[in-house]
Amino acid sequence: MNRRTRSVALASLAALSLVTLAACGGSDTTSSGADAPSASAPADAAMDLSDVCPSTIVMQQDWQPEAEHGAWYALVGKGYTVDTNKKSVTGELVAHGVDTGVKIEIRSGGPAIGYSPVPAQMYLDKDILIGAVNTDEAIAASAKQPTVAVTSQLTVSPQIIMWDPDSHPGATTIKEAAADGDPVVTSGDTLPALLESKGIIAKSQSDTSYEGTPQRFVSDPTILQQGFATAEPYIYEHEVPQWDKPVSYQLMSDIGYSIYPEPAAVRAEDVTKQAPCLKKLVPILQQAQIDYLDDPAWANSVIVDIVNQYQTGWTYSEGVADFAVQQMKKLHLVTNDPQSGVFGKFDPDRVKKTVDTFAPIMKAAGTLKDDVDPSSLYTNQFIDDSIKLP
Repeated sequence: MNRRTRSVALASLAALSLVTLAACGGSDTTSSGADAPSASAPADAAMDLSDVCPSTIVMQQDWQPEAEHGAWYALVGKGYTVDTNKKSVTGELVAHGVDTGVKIEIRSGGPAIGYSPVPAQMYLDKDILIGAVNTDEAIAASAKQPTVAVTSQLTVSPQIIMWDPDSHPGATTIKEAAADGDPVVTSGDTLPALLESKGIIAKSQSDTSYEGTPQRFVSDPTILQQGFATAEPYIYEHEVPQWDKPVSYQLMSDIGYSIYPEPAAVRAEDVTKQAPCLKKLVPILQQAQIDYLDDPAWANSVIVDIVNQYQTGWTYSEGVADFAVQQMKKLHLVTNDPQSGVFGKFDPDRVKKTVDTFAPIMKAAGTLKDDVDPSSLYTNQFIDDSIKLP
């Protein structure tokens, strides 16, 4: 599947090579940021999770810490601990300044779990309650590792195809930039298959060798390359000295990449088993994304801190984090559901469209055999309809 493989090791860019830093093998460390304790939620109140949820709510991300995951990290309370072996952060789960009575543990994905898909990790480790599962990934895993999305985070995918404006003068779309037949470099075949199905690129242009560094783009600016609107445009202009100029791009959502990116999902069985917990937790997750965009400072500080502590070779600056938030707002990547006006709610027609688009692609690739019922991939039963972006 089209998993995120972006990694920029800035210290190595002078030689245009990626330096993989040795992972720390130390024990847990405690953050120095320890403000006054948060007020506790009254017993049985809407914010009190202690009576219905696990004592530690384990949440599995699909990649390393970044602002696209900011809503989850915004829930981590002061005085958190960092496990540099597991690449996880644990703290009191604090929402709206209220201690919910349980802890939150957020685990990194990608290299931290051997690049395992999140559904596979969720079924391997039943301690995980919530996973970030893209809709296309949920489709692929639906037969053996079914997951059900319970609330969205980003509403629109930040996935882009980008290009050098000097090498493709006047191009404002992927189709225009790719018109000369230059390679479109991605880390998987889902994006090029979609582009091919739309007649935007020829099959001969598909190149799935992208390994996550800027090396090839810098050395051969005629190529088109995958990226994220919330990251690469800033990184290439400000943090890749061998490039140091803007890139052009188009959102893949413009041409049919209709997935819900990284919605909070549970194992299918837990929709029933964990219903009392989800009834209270899901509205907290809905509101957390809104609160994060309104005031991202704390979550971004946590993200930058734990990236520095994890020492995986992944780098993440305050500049990128701030840019990501700006892009989420500017490009309307986080919006209320257009059909209902509720934030975090899933649109049945959009989910069906996603299945109709990607199931044939996966069947052709041999990664999907059975038909998929779109309604099995999500539920709106725990959504609080009163929660809306202003």
